[in-house]
Amino acid sequence: AKLKSFAAKIIQLLKEWTETFPYDFQDEKSMKELKEIAHRITQCDEENGTMKKIISQMTQNLLMALSARSQYQEIREKFRQPVTDKGTILKTKPQSTQKDILSVCCDPLILAQQLTYIELERVSNIYPEDLMQIVSHMDSLDNHKCRGDVTKTYNLEAYDNWFNCLSMLVATEICRVVKKKQRTRMVEFFIDVARECFNIGNFNSMMAII
Repeated sequence: AKLKSFAAKIIQLLKEWTETFPYDFQDEKSMKELKEIAHRITQCDEENGTMKKIISQMTQNLLMALSARSQYQEIREKFRQPVTDKGTILKTKPQSTQKDILSVCCDPLILAQQLTYIELERVSNIYPEDLMQIVSHMDSLDNHKCRGDVTKTYNLEAYDNWFNCLSMLVATEICRVVKKKQRTRMVEFFIDVARECFNIGNFNSMMAII
């Protein structure tokens, strides 16, 4: 009875650990240790197999979380492209094929909603461990030491990069327009988009536009 009670507490601990900090189990050594502990716990409940089911579900959720984060990172790496390359592509494209934002989406509310979807997608991939890595390396950053594992906070970097990309997009869309009347219309459009972002509660996109 004592073993079962203790095993239940260990399962709860592992469950919360794997859900909150899945990256702690990305290497083979930590995953092997997790499986060994899980195997020992299941031996305490061989009669009805309840613990075995819980551990199986926990392991499956952990593997799915690690796989999803790995795929997200791979996709993000594919979209990483030097700014010089983007500029070259833009210059080589004929003027007639270059579309401005108004020709793609002229409704401020729809654009604000789409920006919010992107914001939520970026935020959903930020885990507590990303914030913990930043906090744990604050001293090394203050002392101008090697950044070390700070570069591993991919999801925070992606969120930060998205803010900068949106700011640059707004500036580019306004500056590329030659005629003053059209440029005024573009500025007013982005003001409306920022207002719609505010109404939705998407303050990050609103600040990026401002």
